[in-house]
Amino acid sequence: MDSRHRNRATLIGLVAVVLWSSIVGLIRGVSESFGATGGAALMYTVASVFLLFSVGFPRLATFPKRYLYLGSALFVAYEICLSLSIGYANTARQAIEVGMVNYLWPTFTLVAAIVFNKQRANLWVVPGFLLSMLGICRVLGGERGFDLAGMAANVLDNPMSYGLAFAGALIWAAYCTVTARHARGKNGVTFFFMLVAAALWLKLALTGNGGDMRWSASGVVFLLLAAGAMGFGYAAWNVGILGGNVTLLAGASYFIPVFSAALSAILLHAPLSYPFWQGAAMVCGGSVLCWIATRAKRVRPEPAAAVDTPE
Repeated sequence: MDSRHRNRATLIGLVAVVLWSSIVGLIRGVSESFGATGGAALMYTVASVFLLFSVGFPRLATFPKRYLYLGSALFVAYEICLSLSIGYANTARQAIEVGMVNYLWPTFTLVAAIVFNKQRANLWVVPGFLLSMLGICRVLGGERGFDLAGMAANVLDNPMSYGLAFAGALIWAAYCTVTARHARGKNGVTFFFMLVAAALWLKLALTGNGGDMRWSASGVVFLLLAAGAMGFGYAAWNVGILGGNVTLLAGASYFIPVFSAALSAILLHAPLSYPFWQGAAMVCGGSVLCWIATRAKRVRPEPAAAVDTPE
C-alpha cells in the first residue's frame, strides 16, 4: 500500500474518533425527545441499517462460538449500559459526567489485557490507573474538584446513571479481552447492533419508556446524527485500523474523553468548570500512561477494542 492510501486510511480512521467523540451529546439529545429507552431503541435500529449498507452482515457460521455468544452478550450489555446511563441522567451536565465515567474503559481494558491476556507491561501502569481514577473523582467532585462529600452527593443524586456507566466501562473491558483472545479477526458489529436494538425494543415493551416519544424536527436530526456517528464510526474505524497508521489512531483514541466533553458541552449548551476539564485531562493522561506501560509488546487494536464507542 502506498503512502497516499495509508494517509487516506489514517484520516478516515481519525474521522471515526471525531464521530465517537460526539456520541454522548447526541445520545442525550435523542433521549430528550424520545425517552431513554425509546430513543436508544430507535438509535440502534437506524444505526443497524447504516451498518448493513456500510459494513454488511457478517457470516455468523464462520465465527468462533465463544466470541459469537460471549462477545455478543457483553456487547449488548455494554451498549445498553452506555445509552441508558446517558438517557437517565437528570441534567445535561450530569450526562457529560456519566459519559466521562464510561471513558474509564481504556484504562480498564489495558489492565484486563495485563491480567487475563498476559500483556507485558511495566510499572507505569500503576500511576496510570491511579491517575484515571483520581481524574474521575475530580470530575464528580463538582466545582470544588477533589471533594468526597460533593462527589458522594453527586453520585447519590442519580446512582442508576453513574452505576450503569461504571458497569459499562467494566463490561467493555471484558468485551475487548474476549475479542482479543477469541475473535480471530471476525467483526460482528452489525449483528451485535441488531441484538442491541432488539433488546431495547423488548425492554420498551416490558417496562415502558418513562415518558412519551415527542417527534420533532430537532429530535429526528439528533436521531440521524447519533445513529450515523455510531454506524459510520465503526465503518470508518475499520478502514483506518486495516490500512492506516495504527499507532497514531490508537494514540488519538485515548483523547476521546476530552474531545467528547468539548463537543457535548457545545451540543447540550452545558458549560463545564475548570475542575471538570482537569479531571478529563487526568483520565486521558491515565489511559496514555497505561498504554505507554504496554508499549514493549502492544496488542494490535481491534475495531472494537481500541475505541468502539465513545461511545
